[in-house]
Amino acid sequence: MKTYLKSLKLIFVLFGVMLLGIGCENTSRKIYTGLDCLEKNSFSELNERRVGLITNQTGLNQHGIQNVDLFLASPHINLKAVFSPEHGFEGKVKAGEKIMSERESNSGIRFYSLYGKTRKPTPKMLRDIDVLVFDIQDIGLRSYTYMSTMGLAMEAAGEQGIDFIVLDRPNPLGGQKIDGNILDQRFSSFIGMYPIPYVHGLTPGELATLINESKWMNSMCKLSVIKLGNWKRNMSWKDTKLNWIPPSPNVPKSTTPIFMVATGIMGELGIFSIGIGTDFPFELMGAPWIQKDQFIEKMNQLNLPGVSFDPVTFSPTKGLFKGEEVQGVHIKITDLERAELIKIQFHFMEIHQQLYPDKNPFELTTPNQLSMFNKALGTDQILEVFSKKFKVEDIARFLTPDLSNFRKMSKTFYLYE
Repeated sequence: MKTYLKSLKLIFVLFGVMLLGIGCENTSRKIYTGLDCLEKNSFSELNERRVGLITNQTGLNQHGIQNVDLFLASPHINLKAVFSPEHGFEGKVKAGEKIMSERESNSGIRFYSLYGKTRKPTPKMLRDIDVLVFDIQDIGLRSYTYMSTMGLAMEAAGEQGIDFIVLDRPNPLGGQKIDGNILDQRFSSFIGMYPIPYVHGLTPGELATLINESKWMNSMCKLSVIKLGNWKRNMSWKDTKLNWIPPSPNVPKSTTPIFMVATGIMGELGIFSIGIGTDFPFELMGAPWIQKDQFIEKMNQLNLPGVSFDPVTFSPTKGLFKGEEVQGVHIKITDLERAELIKIQFHFMEIHQQLYPDKNPFELTTPNQLSMFNKALGTDQILEVFSKKFKVEDIARFLTPDLSNFRKMSKTFYLYE
């Protein structure tokens, strides 16, 4: 591992990412996104260049103006194409739904979907482009497709000899919390492509640098990152005082990613509601057959660090159990640093198996959903062990392994303190 770290550091020095962010650090300590810093620097890095912009509804500056409009208003930027990820340019398309749009706007800009016929920009799409710019708010989890879109676009840029610029944005989980198992590359998929923990603690710019310098793509790209201004690793989203623009329909709040760690993997089974279709997506766990009072007593008896549970009854307006009465638990995070988030859903399934042994979720689910469960986890080892006795203690070493090596390695690519 020491040799690997030394090699990565050497690569970083020799080929390291260009860091940009001129004029963004100031005494007011206001947080500026990469887009804000690019704008404050008069878009100089894009002047007289033919630009392809990968973005969605989250690509706003500090005044709520869309990056596309800012680029079009600049007389020195030649915006040629706009690419959108899963959920589309406006972020309203439901998860997993393919988007086949390819159209030309009145201004002559081509709009392409990277979640339809292709998930990687094609040579034809990039034919008239000098630089690809990525500006999308991520959520800090491995199991989310926007970073896969970024990685594939970086690979395409490398193959075509096109520069790639990341306009950095904060990690809503902060830059210190790292949690969960590292993905086994045999389970690499579009919902988790790279060998990183479930909670990786990196900004998009840092992750792009790690991906590029670790050569996790077929072709490295010439990468630049326009850094955040004044952001620190210990900041929560609330600390940034930035407006939260939901990056996808079921991530309405800046705190939602925290709960996605706690329930999102279990949600792939399609057996338990995790609050989709309520005002608390990913914060709830339940099913129509559950009796909440009995269940909540057992959950709170676990005395899990940094978390407690309240009883809840809800009726989803969409998705699983739409219109049905569902009982279960509402997760309350009392200490984010101490909470072992990824374990929470497995504790829930352990209690559920004790109370409802005839409702084994792994027997009730479909093969495709079971496959997605393993892809989200990035391994099949956890399912293999857990499904035998439904004991969290049996899988604790897999769910929360020693991540000191990853933390040490990823620090090589930190852009912020």
